[in-house]
Amino acid sequence: MTDTKTEAPTESMLEWLALARGTLDRVAERRRDKEWVGAAWADPRTRVFTIEGGRALVSYDPGPGLVFTSPGQAPEGERYLLGVDDEGVAYFAVRGELPAIEGAERAGLRRVGALLGDQDSGLLTHAVALEHWHATNRHCPRCGAPTELTAAGHVRVCPADKSEHFPRVDPAVIMLVRDDADRVLLARGPSWPEDRRSILAGFVEPGESLEQAVAREVREEVGLEVGDIRYLGSQPWPLPQSLMLGFFARAEGVQELRPDPEEILDAAWYTRDELKEAIESGRIVSPGPLSIAAQLILRWYGGPLPEMPPF
Repeated sequence: MTDTKTEAPTESMLEWLALARGTLDRVAERRRDKEWVGAAWADPRTRVFTIEGGRALVSYDPGPGLVFTSPGQAPEGERYLLGVDDEGVAYFAVRGELPAIEGAERAGLRRVGALLGDQDSGLLTHAVALEHWHATNRHCPRCGAPTELTAAGHVRVCPADKSEHFPRVDPAVIMLVRDDADRVLLARGPSWPEDRRSILAGFVEPGESLEQAVAREVREEVGLEVGDIRYLGSQPWPLPQSLMLGFFARAEGVQELRPDPEEILDAAWYTRDELKEAIESGRIVSPGPLSIAAQLILRWYGGPLPEMPPF
């Protein structure tokens, strides 16, 4: 089998990331304006959807889309102002119990994040992140007192010591490593299914740059030294609270793969033809487009992978 080498265009950014397509103006300057927020909630044009445990109601007729209601039809619960569209229509999410609506199903980001349109994908991503943060940050980290929601769902305040607390995001680097032959490195985590492979990733440590994190994680996980580290794009990953920052990196010269058994069960280099054959034979399952990992692999591969699922 003859492999066709195609140099990946590392100089340009990733063009499409499923969870980084939000189109609304987030109107951050309005969040503390209680009068403005109250008027937006009272406006019958305002659109509201319910979020429960990271899921919302989605309808597929005529195409995948969130199910919205007016503010008057929305359930009681925490309200999150998500933004305003070009027509001046405000959008909120309410944390509450999802109602049963004929023709709609409960779905989370993994199921529909790549299927929803740009606006709805951004809305659901924003709401999922806020819901999780509020659910896991009910008490002040300074004094332990119960905190209260403010700023239209984007801040929690401690009534005891008056401290303000903002949603937490954990930066994580994810990197496609190539060698001098332009092969891609794919690895399998210890708890993953036998047919799952992906690129390497890890969280950024305190006092560390993104490039340092890329080099350290590759060294720790597979024992390789890498250079030519190039940023390609990012997308939120609120499952639960990460921001994934995507890179290409190159392992130069002849280096031995030394997987850390606590993090990597096995790792191997693949040419494009070898990856194509592994997917077509069923030894590796083609990734869906939701994750930034899939988009980085597609950039290296030069097009859609065989048998690639729609999400």
